[in-house]
Amino acid sequence: MPKMTFIGQDGTAHTVNAPLGLSVLEIAHKHDIDIEGACEGSLACATCHVIVDPEWYDRLNTPNEDEENMLDLAFGVEKTSRLGCQIIMTEALDGLVVRLPRKT
Repeated sequence: MPKMTFIGQDGTAHTVNAPLGLSVLEIAHKHDIDIEGACEGSLACATCHVIVDPEWYDRLNTPNEDEENMLDLAFGVEKTSRLGCQIIMTEALDGLVVRLPRKT
């Protein structure tokens, strides 16, 4: 099974199983990683904001306009920021690393 790593706000790495077809948000919730996801993945908030490791960012699909608009509302946005609900796990993303922002 593919794996991915969440880097917590305190810098601690949590490597977890990442089932294919689930979003990063769903994977986080499955493993009790502290990502809110207030809109439950409907692309209506920015509470699942994650910062993708630069090594992985270019492997992701390009964010659509709706995601970019929601990211404008997120705290601490960086060049590689994405919404966890919009990153779907594939074989190509086995090993993905994302960091949680300091605040949401």
